Amino acid sequence: MWRSNGEENNDTSMDSTLSRLASIGQIAAGIAHEVRNPLTTVKGFLQLMEEESPHMYLEIASSELDRAISTLQNLLQVSKPDLQDEPYVPINLCIELESLLYLFQDQIYRVRIERNFRNTDEIVYGKKNQLKKAFFNLLKNAFEAIPDKGTITIEHYRMGNCVYIRIRDTGVGIPAEKLELLGTPFFTTKDEGTGMGLTQVFSTIYQHGAKIDVDSTVRAGTTFTIQFPTDVTHQMGVIDLDLQYENGQSFKEFFEQNRSRFYEVLFSDTKTVMDQVEDAAYRQNIREVCDNMADLINEDRYHELIMLARERGKIGAKNDVPLVVKLELIQGFRKVYWDFLYNYYKNSELDAEGFFQIGIKTNFIFDNYVSHYFSSYMEFKDELLRAHREMVDELSVPIIPLSSSMAVLPIVGTFDTYRAKKVQEQTLTQIASLKIQRIIIDLSGVAFMDTAVVGHLFRIVEGIGLLGCKAIITGIRPEIANTMIELGISFTEKVDTKATLQQALEDYQLVR
Repeated sequence: MWRSNGEENNDTSMDSTLSRLASIGQIAAGIAHEVRNPLTTVKGFLQLMEEESPHMYLEIASSELDRAISTLQNLLQVSKPDLQDEPYVPINLCIELESLLYLFQDQIYRVRIERNFRNTDEIVYGKKNQLKKAFFNLLKNAFEAIPDKGTITIEHYRMGNCVYIRIRDTGVGIPAEKLELLGTPFFTTKDEGTGMGLTQVFSTIYQHGAKIDVDSTVRAGTTFTIQFPTDVTHQMGVIDLDLQYENGQSFKEFFEQNRSRFYEVLFSDTKTVMDQVEDAAYRQNIREVCDNMADLINEDRYHELIMLARERGKIGAKNDVPLVVKLELIQGFRKVYWDFLYNYYKNSELDAEGFFQIGIKTNFIFDNYVSHYFSSYMEFKDELLRAHREMVDELSVPIIPLSSSMAVLPIVGTFDTYRAKKVQEQTLTQIASLKIQRIIIDLSGVAFMDTAVVGHLFRIVEGIGLLGCKAIITGIRPEIANTMIELGISFTEKVDTKATLQQALEDYQLVR
C-alpha cells in the first residue's frame, strides 16, 4: 500500500505497482546483462593498454568503467538475486538494526536517533545478509534525506502474527506523484543517486514474503513500514496429511483418489491470497487451471504444460488480478504437491533413491512452468509498456498553435528527466517545422521539478533561442522558482516570464 500526505491507496494498488516494478526490473536486467559483457571486454583491453603505455587518461577511463560495471552488477543482483544457497535463519531484527546504526556514527552529530524497540525477543526467518543490506539502504536513505539537522525514529514491535519495523525521518520528503516509482531501477530523487538502493530493498522485502508501505509528505519527512510474517516456519517443510492410500498405487492413482483433499489444503493454505480475488469466475478458473496442471504433471505431458504456462502468463498479464496473487498460488500449488509426494513416499514401498528422482523431476517441471509463465507474462507486459510509452510520448509535448507564428506548450503532471528530453526533441523539431517565432511554455500544471530537470529546462530555452524563437514562461510555482534561485539560473535575458498563461495571451493581444 502506498500512502502520501495521509491518503491511502488499497492493497490492489500496491500489488499492481509490484507487478509493474517486476516487469521493469526484468527488462532492465536483460539490458544490463547485454551491456555488461562488452564493457567487461573494453575493461580488459584498457588494462592491456595500461601495461604497455601507462597514462592518466587510461586510469580515469578504467576507473569509470569499474563504476559502470559495478552499477550493472548491482542491477542484475536485485532483479535476479544471486541466491548462492544462503540459508533461511532465525533473525533478531533489533540486534541487526543496532549493529547497522554503528555504521552511521559519523552522522550522529547532526541527526538524532530515537529507538522505540518493543517485543525485542521476536524472531523472523530470512536471509540475514540480504535483509541487513536492505535495512542499511533504508537507513542510508533516511540520513541522506535530512540535509541539515533532524531526527530518525526506528520502531520495532509485534502486532498479531506480524513483526513491524518502522523507519521515519524528518527529511525533505517525496512528492506524491513519485511515490509509485520507488523501487524502479535507476529511478532516484537524488542528484547523484542510481536508484539501486531502494530497488534492492523492495526486491528483498518482497522475496521474504513481507510487505512495505511508504508514507511521505514533502518537507515533512518519509516513513517506511515493513511487515514481516512470523509464521514462515510453517511453510518451510512438508506435512503429514493422513491421506488415503491403497497398496500398489501409482502416484497418479494416489493423487486422483485424494484430489478433493488436495484442493481443500491448497485453498486453505492460500486463503489470504484467495480472499483478494473477488471475481467468482476467476476463482473457479483457478480450480480448472490447477486441475489441468496436475493432470499434465502426473502424465508427464511436459510440452503441453509449457504451452499452458505461456497461455496463463499472457492471460495473467492481461487481467487485473495482482501479480502477487498469481505468484503465491503457483508456490502454494507446488508446496501442496510436495506434501502429496511426501505422503505417498511414506505409505508406499518407494525407496529413497526413487523418491529423490521423483523430487528432482518435480522441481524441474515446476521451475520450467514458472520460467515459461513469467517469460510470457513479461513479453506481454513489455508490449503494453512500449505501447503506453509511445502514447505518452505523443501526448507529452502537446504544442498548440495560436497563430501562424505563435504557439503554446502546456506542461501538466510529472516533468521528469525522460519527459524533459522528449520536450526538447519534439519542441525544437516543431518550432523549426512550423516556423514559430514565439512559444509560451506554461508550467502551472507542474507541481514539482527536481534540480536536474530545472537545469534541463534552462537548456531547452537556450535551444529555442538558437532557432530564433522567443520563449515565454508562465505559471512558475514558488517551489520551482526557489530551486532556480538556488541553482543560480536566471531567465531574465533569455525569456519573458508571466504570472499566468492568461496574462501572456492578453499581453500579446491573443485574447481580450
